[in-house]
Amino acid sequence: RKYPKGAWICGAAVVSHWVLDLLTHRPDLPIVPGGTTRVGLGLWNSLPATLVLELGIFAIGLWLYVRTTRAIDRTGKVALWSLVGFLLIAYFSNLFGPPPPSATAIGWLGQAQWLLVIWAFWIDRHRAAEISIES
Repeated sequence: RKYPKGAWICGAAVVSHWVLDLLTHRPDLPIVPGGTTRVGLGLWNSLPATLVLELGIFAIGLWLYVRTTRAIDRTGKVALWSLVGFLLIAYFSNLFGPPPPSATAIGWLGQAQWLLVIWAFWIDRHRAAEISIES
């Protein structure tokens, strides 16, 4: 949309996601697309370390969002915290619940994650920015 600053922010988000994956993944991340060298520090091998890092990242992201937006109506407040609760329940269910019954179930759940994007979009429509990123 001819918004270079936004494009750079999105690009930085992609790179930062890879860096955060580097901390948690086993050595399965390619350094370059199609490359044979794989890296990863394997934090997932430690459940306590995984919980601290992943929940910490989630908390920081939530704190930044809540700090830079405000609810413009009741939906903007209640829906946000219901999404946060749902995401935490899903996270702990993935960690401590039984494995999925089939590959098909994993596929359906993967596709259903688009509902979370729609939910978040709806929430964001009921919140207003407290600071401007324009400049």
